[in-house]
Amino acid sequence: MEPPSKQPGGSAIACLSDDRGRADHVSEPETLAYVAIMRMAEPGDHVMGRLIRRCGVVAAADQARRGVIDPEFVSEETRRARAAGRLPTLERLAASWAARYTDPARDLAEGRERGARLVVPGDPEWPTQLDDLGDTRPYGLWLHGQVNLRFACLRSVAIVGARAATAYGVQVASELASGLGDRRWTVISGGAYGIDAAAHRGALASGMPTVVVLACGTDVCYPTAHQDLFRVVRSQGVVISEVPMGSRPTRPRFLVRNRLIAALSRGTVVVQAAVRSGALNTATHANELNRHLMAVPGPITLEVSEGCHDLIRQGRAVCVTSAQEITELVGTIGGDLALVRRGPAHPRDGLNDETRRVLEAVPTRVGAGPAAIAVSAGVDLSTALSCLGALAVAGFVEQTDRGWRLRREQEA
Repeated sequence: MEPPSKQPGGSAIACLSDDRGRADHVSEPETLAYVAIMRMAEPGDHVMGRLIRRCGVVAAADQARRGVIDPEFVSEETRRARAAGRLPTLERLAASWAARYTDPARDLAEGRERGARLVVPGDPEWPTQLDDLGDTRPYGLWLHGQVNLRFACLRSVAIVGARAATAYGVQVASELASGLGDRRWTVISGGAYGIDAAAHRGALASGMPTVVVLACGTDVCYPTAHQDLFRVVRSQGVVISEVPMGSRPTRPRFLVRNRLIAALSRGTVVVQAAVRSGALNTATHANELNRHLMAVPGPITLEVSEGCHDLIRQGRAVCVTSAQEITELVGTIGGDLALVRRGPAHPRDGLNDETRRVLEAVPTRVGAGPAAIAVSAGVDLSTALSCLGALAVAGFVEQTDRGWRLRREQEA
C-alpha cells in the first residue's frame, strides 16, 4: 500500500475509519475538501462559510485552491462589502487561500500519527448544535481523547472566566464543575489558566468527562504548564481544535475559539471577568446563539468581578451560586429544579397566628397575668388561657408566682 500522502486522501481516511469506526456519511472528496479548507481559511471566516453554502464544500475547496472564485459570488461579495462601507477584499483573500493550500491527505495522516481523529459536518460524532453558527460554523474539528464529542455535549455547560482568577474564583469554578459532574453534566472550557483550569479539574474530580477547546492544534500544549492536565483530559474527556496540527495560538484565534465554547454547550457560566475580558466575548456569543448565560457574583471591590456584575445588572445573565441553580436553568423543565433555599427552622415556625401573638405578648423577665397578656395580644381571655396552656406544654412559657413569663431558654 502506498503512503497516504501519495494517494489523494483515500488511505488516510480509511485509517481513521478503521481506528474509530467512523461511518461513511460524508464522502471522501468532501472530507478531503474540509481538511483542505481548514488549512487554507482562518476559523470563522464568513466569506468562506458563504462560499461553502453557495456551491458546496468540494467546489469551494477547489476554487480556493486555485485562487479563482466564481465571478457571480465575487460580485455578490463586492456588493456586500460596499453596502457595509468596507473595501472589497475577496481578491486578496482568494490569493491567501491559494498560498496556504497543502495536501489534505497528508494532514489526515499527520493527525492520525499524533493520536487525533477528524470529524466534519455530517459525521456521526459531529455536534449538530454547531450548525447554529451558520456561516462561521467550523469546517471540521480535530479531536484527541476517548470520549464521543457529540454525546458528551448533549448535556453540557461551559464555565469560563479570568486567567488571573482569585482564590475565591478558583474555588467557585471547581465546586460548580464538580457539582455539575455529580449531576452527570459535561463541563466545557478553554483550558487556560485560572477559571478554565479550575473548571476542568473540578469536572475530572467528579469522574465526568470534560471538553477542552483549544485555539491551537491539538498537538500543541498551550499553556505549556497544562501538559499534565491535558493528558488526563485525553484519558477521561477530549481535547478539540478547529485548526490543523502544529498551528500556534494567536489573539484572533482565541476570540474566534470562544464561539465554539458557547455553541457546544446549553449554557455558559462566567465565574470571574473584568470589564475587558475574553470571557465576556464568550458571553456575547452565548447571547447571540440564544444560549443560557449565567454569572457568579463576587465582591463589589474586586475588579475581576466587575464584568459579571455588569452582565447581571444589564439583564444579560442570570445570577447563579450553585450547580443546582445552573442545572435548573439549562436542564429539562420540571426535572432539574433547584431546592428552595430556606433559613434554619425554629420551633415558633409551627405556631398558628393566635398562639404566636400570645407568645409575643408574654413578658421576658417579669410575669404577667392572662388578662394583661390577652389585651396585649388582642385576643379574648379564654383564647389567651388556651394558648398559654399549649405554650407551656411546648416549653415556650412558664407560670410563676408573679404570672406568666418566657422560659429562660426562650428569651433569646
